[in-house]
Amino acid sequence: MGSVGRQRRSSMKTQLVSAIQLEEVEMEVNNPHQEVNSLYQEINKPHQEVNSLYQEINKPHQEVKEPQTYSVEEAVETIGFGRFHILLFIIMGSASIAEAMEIMLLAVVSPEIRCEWHLDDWEVALVSTMVFAGFMVCGVLSGYVADRYGRWKVVFGGSLWAAYFSLLTSFSPSYGWFIFLRLMVGCGVAGCSQGFVLKTEFIPASYRSYLLPLASIFWMVGSMLIILLGMTVVPTLGWRWMIRLSVIPSVILLLLFQLIPESARYNVSAGNVQAAVETLQRIARMNRASMPPGSLVEPVVKDRGSWRLLVSPAFRRTSLLLWYSWFVASFSYYGSVLSSSELLEKNLLCVTDADAEHQQKHSHPEDGLCYCIPFGFSDYQTLLISCLGEVALIPLNIFLLNVFGRKLSMVLLELMAALFFMLVNICSTMFGFTILLFLIRSLVSMNFNVVYIYTAEVYPTAVRSLGMGFCTSFSRIGGMIAPFIAQVLMSHSVILALLPFTVACVLCAVGAFLLPIETKGRALLQSS
Repeated sequence: MGSVGRQRRSSMKTQLVSAIQLEEVEMEVNNPHQEVNSLYQEINKPHQEVNSLYQEINKPHQEVKEPQTYSVEEAVETIGFGRFHILLFIIMGSASIAEAMEIMLLAVVSPEIRCEWHLDDWEVALVSTMVFAGFMVCGVLSGYVADRYGRWKVVFGGSLWAAYFSLLTSFSPSYGWFIFLRLMVGCGVAGCSQGFVLKTEFIPASYRSYLLPLASIFWMVGSMLIILLGMTVVPTLGWRWMIRLSVIPSVILLLLFQLIPESARYNVSAGNVQAAVETLQRIARMNRASMPPGSLVEPVVKDRGSWRLLVSPAFRRTSLLLWYSWFVASFSYYGSVLSSSELLEKNLLCVTDADAEHQQKHSHPEDGLCYCIPFGFSDYQTLLISCLGEVALIPLNIFLLNVFGRKLSMVLLELMAALFFMLVNICSTMFGFTILLFLIRSLVSMNFNVVYIYTAEVYPTAVRSLGMGFCTSFSRIGGMIAPFIAQVLMSHSVILALLPFTVACVLCAVGAFLLPIETKGRALLQSS
């Protein structure tokens, strides 16, 4: 039994040793594979580190996004219409009141200076011509200065200049001094016209066709104010005090100008981006609106105020046709204003129901003596009613601009104006002539509105003021010629005096049709 137990224990030891040896052999066999795997991992470890480093390097580039930017046009559209634009509309519109009073003053004061200084027709016409001559000379200059140094400076300086010399006009000791001082007034009024550019550059595109025609309300107010002053002040205190009182709105306006900032579009084009941003932020606060995200980025325009751009291939045809359109707009507008004054003063209308006052004709005397024929109360009334034509058809003006666009609106208005100019030659009642003069005034005023809007929209910011300056200068050539037609030729033949206005309007309609660019709904260009 003892030997059997020993044999069994010996056998178990042998099996255990065999098992241990077998396990060691298996471990020996598997060890090379583990070493290979470890070696492979060691070899690939640098590559993994390189990949990790590459990802770390590229991580900032993946996280960085393109910076957000916006233009002045986008900022104006984002901020939208609000309280700032109402303030702008009222103050810059008031500039039209002062300008209209200076221009309409010529129609009211003409009978008075004719009598005081015993003037012939051509000498009375020369007064208006000198005003427009000053406007023509300074129109281009003011446009150039506005593009180079800012719109606000030109508008403020022009208003101050016009008010100062208008006041001096009331102290004129002679006819020569009077026309010289009115020449200086015209130069100042040329600067005031840049207010239209300043106003346009702040107004969102969708509102321009509504607000800009409504600005003619202020022109009508100015025209009516000077007529009311003529009606009340001239018979009692004389024409000199009428001029002195007419300066008061200009003085008030100079104070109100301090509330209007410089054009953001101009500041950007001049490289003054920070000032533009501050202006836009101020407008946004007033309108309780938000600025677009990002930063304002616009290229600096180096050729600001360059007349070469106006006659470049891109704008040559537009400029030439616009210059003629402005010539006719002024020629027909001031022709209608001065013709109304002349027809009423000298009773040249063919009135079928004329009263005793209007039955006496006052043609140019052969003996050279001067007729002192002051306006009667009914004449002032007729002028006031015709002034209402400035605004009575504003809804029609807005409708034409939004439905037919700028070009076709000019075509239709010019053709209708040509027709009504010729109808003045037909005999009618006094009421009929009042309505006719009212309609003519409406049509030529609406056409002036459209021409103004189109010009401000078609030119880029770099030359917008200069383009407007050239156009207003050509318009004043029409204003210079109109008095000799409406006040000199009218005394000899009504039909011959009205025919040039008719022909000019028809030709202008053709020119407007040929304009190559329609600006309806188009954003204002910053550069060409």
